[in-house]
Amino acid sequence: MKAIVLAGGYATRLWPITKNRPKMFLPVGENTVIDETFADLEVDDRIDEVYVSTNERFEEDFREYLADAPYEKPILSVEDTENESEKFGVIGALAQLIRREGIDDDLLVVAGDNLISFDLAEFLDFYQRRETPALAAYDVGSRERAKSYGLVELDGERVVDFQEKPDDPHSTLVSIACYAFPATSLSLFETYLEGGNNPDEPGWFIQWLQERKQVHAFTFDGAWFDIGTPESYLDAVRWKLDGDCLVHPDATVEHSQLDENVHVMADSSVVNSSLSEAIVFPDVTIRDAEIKRSIIDEDTHIEGLDFAGALIGAHSRIGNGQ
Repeated sequence: MKAIVLAGGYATRLWPITKNRPKMFLPVGENTVIDETFADLEVDDRIDEVYVSTNERFEEDFREYLADAPYEKPILSVEDTENESEKFGVIGALAQLIRREGIDDDLLVVAGDNLISFDLAEFLDFYQRRETPALAAYDVGSRERAKSYGLVELDGERVVDFQEKPDDPHSTLVSIACYAFPATSLSLFETYLEGGNNPDEPGWFIQWLQERKQVHAFTFDGAWFDIGTPESYLDAVRWKLDGDCLVHPDATVEHSQLDENVHVMADSSVVNSSLSEAIVFPDVTIRDAEIKRSIIDEDTHIEGLDFAGALIGAHSRIGNGQ
């Protein structure tokens, strides 16, 4: 099998912290988001190559990352775009990559910004037992949340209906960005696009596919985070830290209170302050402040302020009277 890790998004909802870095490189505990996926794929003998699908804007970031990473399978595959307006859509990019790389094996596709609690080997075991296209499905527990995803209706494990981003979802079981396709079905990406269908979201392709072929769903409990907003990123870190705090050995915390789920990264300094559910990137100085549920990017100085729910970009200087 081959695998494709989707890492071509521009993550505009997470700007400014993702304006100059791929969101897949955001730290979640000791690792980055994409490390969790790469680690699963590296140890699975069924996967012999992992194509990392990204864009020209982040190409060099990924080349540097992969050069230093402990993984042998990833291969960078770059789509010809540099900004959001030029994107082909996920299905368009997948079809282009399959053609560009000459993929003709069974294929696993997973989003690089997915943080999931199951091992990808479990999903591949399920797929190989069914020998049909397969997706992973999760109960988000909220019909309002379900409006943002592809709604899955099952008969046992078989998908009998699929609605992408329904206005009035009748359940809360949704498809996450984790799919497997037999080699014999890969040509259907081109067939779908040639029919003038929506190239943007994988769910539109799955909706089209399940009307023509059997599709099965792997359902799981536990956790799933689609890291696309500041809130979802904070939720993912909270799940990963599970109430603990993570302070880098090269960080300084003096006369301060760190409540649950605080991550302070290298060369940052927290003095006379109180932090709760906060992510503090490297080279940040926080003094005489109270910060709750906020993300503070690198090389930022904050002094004498209390705030909650903030997203502060890199190289900021914020204080009383500033």
